[in-house]
Amino acid sequence: MTIMQASNYHTYNEIKSQTEAWAQAIELVRGTSLPEAENYGQVLFTGCGSTYYLSRAASTLYQELTGRAARAVPGGELLFNSQTVLTSQRTLLVAISRSGTTTETVKAVEKFRREKRGDVLVISNYNEVLSRLADVNIVIDKGQEESVAQTRSFASMFVAADAVSARMAGRNELFGAMLELPQVGSRLIERYETLAMEVGSNLDFDRFYFLGSGSRYGLACEVNLKMKEMTLTHSEPFHFLEFRHGPMSMVNDKALVVGMLSDANRTHEAKVLSEMKMLGGAVLSLGERDADVSFASGLPETIRGVLYLPVLQLMAFYRSVTKGMNPDRPNNLTAVVKLDL
Repeated sequence: MTIMQASNYHTYNEIKSQTEAWAQAIELVRGTSLPEAENYGQVLFTGCGSTYYLSRAASTLYQELTGRAARAVPGGELLFNSQTVLTSQRTLLVAISRSGTTTETVKAVEKFRREKRGDVLVISNYNEVLSRLADVNIVIDKGQEESVAQTRSFASMFVAADAVSARMAGRNELFGAMLELPQVGSRLIERYETLAMEVGSNLDFDRFYFLGSGSRYGLACEVNLKMKEMTLTHSEPFHFLEFRHGPMSMVNDKALVVGMLSDANRTHEAKVLSEMKMLGGAVLSLGERDADVSFASGLPETIRGVLYLPVLQLMAFYRSVTKGMNPDRPNNLTAVVKLDL
């Protein structure tokens, strides 16, 4: 497939143009009045599907930066099993939804507000019903998409969530460093698209494992979902060290193990990848330096998580097209999940 042919797909164009939405997300957070972290005993991040995985990544970063308890929970669990999630503490609920109309998330926020549990911060790409339930509202319209699978939207909302965390932690130097992310991201897409095409088009692989720890685990879950949605391929996410405890039995010469390397734990993570290669699997590493996809960003590790996404999104796109599928319209899926609740 040529680049010209790829541009016939919405998914491709949305992946390639996503850094514009990153930039908008940062500017919107810069201009938004945010609550004080010390006002809340806990912070909950919630969403469904991709935005639940976004919540997993964002909540770990929020806790790391602020030192205050944060966790992620699916919208449906917050709605139906809130007793397992909420405490008597005043809570900040960060509700994340591309469409702003996802049923479980909307209903969970409505219940949260009725019970006067705390405040609501909404991150979305559309100014819809969810936004009207918010005390603080961030709508990144440049992240809007024609495609069903989230790529540009996810990345834009993730950047916004990271920027919120940095600002609420009072880490102005981190927020300032985020201004460089769009330029670095555009350079990465340009440099590594060919690699994404080569790996994605290799149909000898029949299973994919995405490894990430810390805030990167939520991102591993998300790119695993993209591989499932767009290509109908066996794919699973794991924390790095957990992969040794059973799942590595699935590694063979048809497996690709993708590792999202950190700076702090790189030695241990790289060792896992080396072991998987010895078992016959292929390995693709991403990280700041000395990786198959090297960011070379010079940015602090805490705010560069979004850089793991574009190349892996392109990999899923190219696999989908190579398999003769339509990445814009994955099987059995709709862009918005609406339920009769």
